[in-house]
Amino acid sequence: MTINWFKYASPATFYALAGRLIPWFSAASVLLFVVGLYLGFFVAPTDFQQGEVYRIIFLHVPAAWMSMFLYVVMAGYCALGLVFNTRLSFMMARAIAPTGALFTFISLWTGALWGRPTWGTYWVWDARLTSQLILFFLYLGYLALQAAIEDPRRGDRAGAVLALVGVVNVPIIYYSVDWWNTLHQGASVSLTAAPKMAAIMLQAMLVMAVACWTYSVAVILARVRCIILERERRAAWVAELSERTA
Repeated sequence: MTINWFKYASPATFYALAGRLIPWFSAASVLLFVVGLYLGFFVAPTDFQQGEVYRIIFLHVPAAWMSMFLYVVMAGYCALGLVFNTRLSFMMARAIAPTGALFTFISLWTGALWGRPTWGTYWVWDARLTSQLILFFLYLGYLALQAAIEDPRRGDRAGAVLALVGVVNVPIIYYSVDWWNTLHQGASVSLTAAPKMAAIMLQAMLVMAVACWTYSVAVILARVRCIILERERRAAWVAELSERTA
């Protein structure tokens, strides 16, 4: 049995698929958030250097990971839209941007709360913090540019160019602590080295990361369904859907 994945490039087909997937990802995100927060705030031991304040990493680190991951995915959809001129790719990119901006804000906010007791200040113009702030502005710039252009197709293409240019900032964020002498600590989790934290801490962080991912999928699918209806409101299948749900 072969599956024709190209049929899901159709907004009408993807709309129905997204509707079936949203409840599953929503339920998974709630369950994972409960488990992850319980492990991080009640099971993981107190850090011998930072005390209880270190527990903010269970929100801060997954949010930072998702902010970068979602930007790369958004830029990937923008590239697909520009190369293949697929409407759904641009719609997906537009649906991803608000969630990416949210996680970037959470990472900056929790980082500031963590920095105050650790560094003695909420903010420093550190390479990691500054590049993460630039990522937040890139998300906002993408959304503002699309909102400022009345023609959706022109807005999609203009936003796509900005998103692709901004991709260069993602490796800068990731490698900033290695390239420059910064206050921000190095990565505690790496694909090429053993983790620098207790196993239960790592488990809690990974559960929270998956929780953030499932949450992102759920809200992005819900948002893209709204965008599809808005963009395709003149299509016959939308009119038929509206009649059935009236």
